[in-house]
Amino acid sequence: METGLVVATDAAVITPFSGARENGEESLWQGLMAGRTAIGPIRRFPVDQGHYRARIASHMDDLKGSDGRSMLRDLLLRLVPEIGPVPPDSLMITATIKAGADNLESFCHGRQAHLPDLLLSSIADIMGPALSIDSNGICISASCASSTIAVAHGAALIQSGRAEVVLVSCGDIITEYAFSGFSSLKALSPVPCRPFDRDRQGLSLGEGAAALLLMSARRARRENRNRLGTVLGWGITNDATHITAPERRGKGLVQAVRQALNMAETDPEEITAISAHGTGTIYNDLMELNAFRQVFGKRKIPIYSVKGAIGHTLAAAGAIEVILGFKTLSEQTAPPTVGFENPEKGADGKVSAEPQPVSGHYLLTTNSGFGGVNAALVLGR
Repeated sequence: METGLVVATDAAVITPFSGARENGEESLWQGLMAGRTAIGPIRRFPVDQGHYRARIASHMDDLKGSDGRSMLRDLLLRLVPEIGPVPPDSLMITATIKAGADNLESFCHGRQAHLPDLLLSSIADIMGPALSIDSNGICISASCASSTIAVAHGAALIQSGRAEVVLVSCGDIITEYAFSGFSSLKALSPVPCRPFDRDRQGLSLGEGAAALLLMSARRARRENRNRLGTVLGWGITNDATHITAPERRGKGLVQAVRQALNMAETDPEEITAISAHGTGTIYNDLMELNAFRQVFGKRKIPIYSVKGAIGHTLAAAGAIEVILGFKTLSEQTAPPTVGFENPEKGADGKVSAEPQPVSGHYLLTTNSGFGGVNAALVLGR
């Protein structure tokens, strides 16, 4: 039965691995599989004055703002040729944390700045006209789980029959505003981040954007659409513990994962791999390993994080990882965790610096963020 089944039909990804004429998803996948990292010296703003703990990030040197517009506009418009034709009746759900915060910096320095780019609604204002979509929809800004929740909300609307087609669009850019904030929290690593490594020192920031088109199975079949995979279950919780730190035992994440598994009617033993949040911070990685152990026991299930390769892309992280999750299921290969060398307790035999073969039809992807938010999705092959 396909009643209520949510199908992902089209996707687009832009990261620092994306070349001018390359498919963004494919170039990202090839970079991951080769174990490369896009994290390197920052050239966008000065970081050599001794004020910052880190001087590196994963960003695009050719990203530009013009006529007072934010660099976010340039980033998002790079998605348009890759996502392909989008039905005009699509409901738009967007996700961002800081939107065009580079224009806040421009305004403060007396430079020309298109102030509407600062609004969270700016993503819909950019993507809607570019794709000829009638609806501006809603924006979800829920820290680092923003686009994961956007995918869940879109899937819920389709499953309930309130929408036939949903386009999730998300993006965040690296600005000195965001960089200084994470630096003040002492969350940034001076070297490229090393998720789940015992010697990790913090996260590395990244920038990126993603678009994911979701449809009801009936609509996808009627339009003869390709199927990347299915969104089968989701769970969203809050730790209610701390404004920036996770609940260290992972109770909120455990609850979100179990909600997603129950909705998908999938047993933990059927999950073939886990796409983890894996920021490389001390407490996040331990929390995730604790949570996964509570759900999956001592099973040596492959776990990976892509943030050692592209950094933490903030609100775009979840959707990028969903798209890579479909690729993982399609290729039956889990990408390596770049930067992983010395396993943290609980990561040995699960996290790997090499690609891992997987065999199965279901993948779990999770994200957690400031304010104690946790989100989990079960994807189907």
